[in-house]
Amino acid sequence: MHVGILGAGVAGLVTAIELAGRGARVEIVERAPDHARACAWVAGGMLAPWCEQATAEPQVAALGAPAIAWWQRHFAGTVQRGTLIVAASRDAGELDLFGRRTERFEPIDAECIGALEPELAGRFRQGLFFPDEAHLDPRHALPALAAQLAAMGVTIRYGVDADVARIDADRTVDCRGLAARDTLEDLRGVRGEMIVVRSSDIRLTRPVRLLHPRFGLYVVPRGDGVFMLGGTLLESGSDDPMTVRSAMDLLNAAYALHPAFAEAEILELGVGVRPAFPDNLPRVLRHGRNVYLNGLYRHGFLLAPAMAQQAARLIFHHT
Repeated sequence: MHVGILGAGVAGLVTAIELAGRGARVEIVERAPDHARACAWVAGGMLAPWCEQATAEPQVAALGAPAIAWWQRHFAGTVQRGTLIVAASRDAGELDLFGRRTERFEPIDAECIGALEPELAGRFRQGLFFPDEAHLDPRHALPALAAQLAAMGVTIRYGVDADVARIDADRTVDCRGLAARDTLEDLRGVRGEMIVVRSSDIRLTRPVRLLHPRFGLYVVPRGDGVFMLGGTLLESGSDDPMTVRSAMDLLNAAYALHPAFAEAEILELGVGVRPAFPDNLPRVLRHGRNVYLNGLYRHGFLLAPAMAQQAARLIFHHT
């Protein structure tokens, strides 16, 4: 079977691996000049299904939990060191609420926090540790998947602006994200913003989330003193540059986590607009010979494997 895939973001690449692994002849077309234009390029890359229970529907954890093993099989840079959640003493209620909404964590005290992340020793009295969670660097993971696909004989054609009607294949999988609004009219854009910084004075080995009643922060280590700061979530389809307010929110929260972030070098400010359906849950839809995989919201790396497998089963079942 010849399958054409629209989009070389995380959904398209993961779907291609699932289809090619089942024996399909796969070709990907991407309108951008490279996959660095995908919104996944500015993602956090956190594989945190149990942390996401705090704000997401139960299906997200159920679909996302197997993703950790999937990424470990397909990307050697997947790091499984858990997720650490902390909060200032005045925000202890936020920590309690987070714990009531989630599972598979260990309540820990200040000594345990210091043992996990010595940089945070003495800064927080209590926290939650999710030992089974993992993370990866999207900017290494996406090229690694592309290289794996090349070894499997999958062609990726960049700079090709196409829709399902113009793909000459037995089946087509549309993974265009927000660009698929021409067909999936109930898609909306959810804007996320991030800042990449570098500091030789901070050493964190796992994602750390700082809870706050108004604004939460996550910090993801990228290695060599580089950290990705994220946490903004705006109901907007705009990909305009980051605002001063968002930058101040992220940087102030990072400073509250560790004062050394005040002296960090800002390497990049980035914006990504993620596709979401009204219920914030992903969907795999079939219309004739076309399959639509979309609505990964803010869980692209977490949900892509499960949704790609659904798409593959649908394609091979309805041959």
